[in-house]
Amino acid sequence: MTVGLCRVQLHLPENQSLKGKRRVIKSLIARIHNRFNVSAAEIDEHDRWQMAVIGISCVSTSGQHAHQVLSTVVGFIQKERLDAELVDYEIEIIQALSD
Repeated sequence: MTVGLCRVQLHLPENQSLKGKRRVIKSLIARIHNRFNVSAAEIDEHDRWQMAVIGISCVSTSGQHAHQVLSTVVGFIQKERLDAELVDYEIEIIQALSD
């Protein structure tokens, strides 16, 4: 079993409140989950209204597939969310429970 992990740091330059941030992030996480069938959650920068960090994970049978899925999610975030700038991201692939 292979687990893919991705940490995405976003800047929300036009956002003016935590309520506005929650709206953007909640919508983004729901769209990521529904479109790619991965797990996603806000994992850091909870109190900063113009910054957000989202963690995304997937389980696969191969590291190449997990990396491809997470790279596609990152591309989706860059193209679809014009109100959120992608500042940085990192992908990590972990081999777990191998025989």
